[in-house]
Amino acid sequence: MTHSNTSALVLFSGGQDSATCLAVALTRYGRVETLGFDYGQRHRVELDCRQCFIDSIRAQFPEWGERLGADHMLDASVLKSLGESAMTDDVAIEMTEAGLPSTFVPGRNLLFFTLAGALAYRRGIDVLVGGMCETDYSGYPDCRAATLAAQEQTLQLGLDSMVRIETPLMYVDKAGTWALAAETGGQSLVDLITEETHTCYRGDRTHRHEWGYGCGTCPACELRSNGWRRWKAGA
Repeated sequence: MTHSNTSALVLFSGGQDSATCLAVALTRYGRVETLGFDYGQRHRVELDCRQCFIDSIRAQFPEWGERLGADHMLDASVLKSLGESAMTDDVAIEMTEAGLPSTFVPGRNLLFFTLAGALAYRRGIDVLVGGMCETDYSGYPDCRAATLAAQEQTLQLGLDSMVRIETPLMYVDKAGTWALAAETGGQSLVDLITEETHTCYRGDRTHRHEWGYGCGTCPACELRSNGWRRWKAGA
């Protein structure tokens, strides 16, 4: 069911999860805009994938294209200046003494939603959509449902607005994410996500696997490839 009078801003990184959420939002809302962040990520090739994916959505799904509005890009490089992580610097991907992977960028999603909320306020947008998940994920505390519920309340209080945060993948594993893409846009959307999104933390676009591009060994690639295999086995 499409909520034709409701608008959404999708945090679209260029990766699999946010691409799936973008497709879902285009089936739900009358107007959808997209927002990306440049925070000095090692896998900044994902930013190059964004426009290709958006252009392909417009071309292959004309009905969705009619609802797809402006794309925005914001500079969030302050995150890189706060300290090293394997997501922003050439350091090893490993578990840290804090019990979190070295790819964790402290405060990243908190900042993203704060900026998204401010932009949504300016644009008259009702819903913020993110691809965060606490089922198949790397353990980041700012991906948890409780964190984002608190963030939503903070935005509503701070903006004096009833802006909502929606996370369609919060309780969906990676196999379910592939299945959701197939249910939402059929094989055409699955093929588009496979070919034109990027999730690999190392930014590897030289190796093409059945599930897409990536090094094949980083945590993001492992989650994506394992989810693909589980989905195919159950399909």
